[in-house]
This record gives sequence, C-alpha cells and structure tokens, in this order.
Amino acid sequence: MYSIIITAYREPETIGPAIAAFLPQMPADAELLVVCPDVETTAVIHHYTQIDARVKHCKDPQLGKPTALNIGLQAAQHDIVILTDGDVLVDENVISSLLAPFQDASVGAVTGQPVSISPRITKLGYWSRLLVHGAHQERLRRDQAGQFLLCSGYLFAYRKSLMPTIPTDALAEDAVISHIIAGKGWQIRYAPDAKVFVKYPTTYADWLLQKVRSAGGYAQEYVRNSPFRMRSAKLEAIHGTQLALRFAQNGRELWWTLLLFAARLHLWGLVFWNVRVWKRPLSELWQRVETTK
Repeated sequence: MYSIIITAYREPETIGPAIAAFLPQMPADAELLVVCPDVETTAVIHHYTQIDARVKHCKDPQLGKPTALNIGLQAAQHDIVILTDGDVLVDENVISSLLAPFQDASVGAVTGQPVSISPRITKLGYWSRLLVHGAHQERLRRDQAGQFLLCSGYLFAYRKSLMPTIPTDALAEDAVISHIIAGKGWQIRYAPDAKVFVKYPTTYADWLLQKVRSAGGYAQEYVRNSPFRMRSAKLEAIHGTQLALRFAQNGRELWWTLLLFAARLHLWGLVFWNVRVWKRPLSELWQRVETTK
C-alpha cells in the first residue's frame, strides 16, 4: 500500500482539484496527507477530511518545503510514498502507472511525466513546453538504457525506508532523493503514462525565481559530490541543443529557442553565484512564484 503526500501553501483555489484528482484512484486503505500552514488552504483541506477519511491534514510550521515533507514522511503509514504539490493536477490512473515499476524489488523510486498546460503561443509557455519535452526525451532515453535519471518534484514515488528524512536545507528535494537512492544501488524508473499537469511561470522574473532554486539544488554538495549526473549546464549544452532547435516549428519559435539558450546561461550564472559563491540559504532562495498558481 502507499501514502500520498501533497505539500501546499496559499493555494486554496488549486488544492481542492489536486486532492479530488487522486480520490477515485485510491483504495480504502491508502491515505492522502496534505501538509499545509495557511488558514485559507487548510479550510479547503478540512472540507475533504470531513467527507473522506483517507484525507488527513498535517500542520506545517512554515519552515520550508523540506520540513513540510519531513512532517508528511513522519506521518505516512506506508513505505511507498507519492510526493506531489498542491498547485498541480494529476491525470486519471496516474497511481497505477506510477506504482507498477515497484513490482521489481530493485526499484527504489519512480518518476512521473510533467506536462505543461501553459500556452505555446507565448514565449514563457513555449519555453515550458520545450523544457518538459526535453526532460521527457532524456528520461525515456535513460530509462531504456538502464541509466540514472532524476525524479521530477511535481510527481514521484519512492520507498520511504531508503530515505526517511530529507535535509532541511535541500533546494531541490527531488534531486537529493534521486541521488541518495541511486547511491545506495537502487534503480530509478520512468513512468511516462503517470502524467501531471503543470502551469509554469508567465514572467521572466518568476521564471528565474523558480529555476534558480531548483537548478541551485544541483550545485549543493548532496548532488555535486554524487557520481551520478543528469542535469548540469554542460549536459544541457551537449544533449539539449539539437533537440531544442528541432522543437521549433517556425521562425518565431526558433527565436524564442535562441532566447532560451541565453536565459539558461543567465540562470546557471546566477546559480553559481548564489549557491556556490554566496552560499545563500534556503530561506532566501525559496520564494513563492505567484504566476504558477
């Protein structure tokens, strides 16, 4: 059996659909834990706890997402845990697709497939679709080759016994969990049919806020000292350039692709200075991205 953990903060409009999408897929003995600190979102959660005993609210002291996840992990009654966010929406039958690879006893974690719902006709929407397409292709390639791959924080599952707690300063918990599980000799698999629908930032400022934090996690020692690699500025340049150029369908999209190359250079430069040089803490780098809500 399994436990689902949703972390949420100031997401009263999206947490209801996020919870409701899971319930028809869950058996009676599964549980859905929602870790949340704010009153408005908690009110929606309590509506679901009153009508469905499988839904439970865990109080969050608002000390960052790693702490929120640790609260959920401590409360979870089952070894296999599914982690996701309160501002995304999972597809039908996502649980069965995500859990199927665990029938292999050597599998320690399984990641789903993020799908952008942002419009391709805008620059930031196009960027989001290009980036999730690239990540999808890379995960497919690595999964088929039996190579290391990173879980997506939007939706993944793992055996809690392999990592009962997450470092509270982790900038990218999905990266930390992936590297530690792989370092213990366990396989990480890709479940492309386990789709999760995501709204991405609509402004460049919010795009940077989100990406500096997530990419910054790959510059932390937990990941930097790992022998495994899937994401870095160098790997992006090697494996992503041709794929990105082929993704464009017209001149405007080709121009947006070239702008994305420049934006990624800007991003990795900010990551180097913020994480490697200035060593800014989680409390400074983890800022709410309003346009994804």
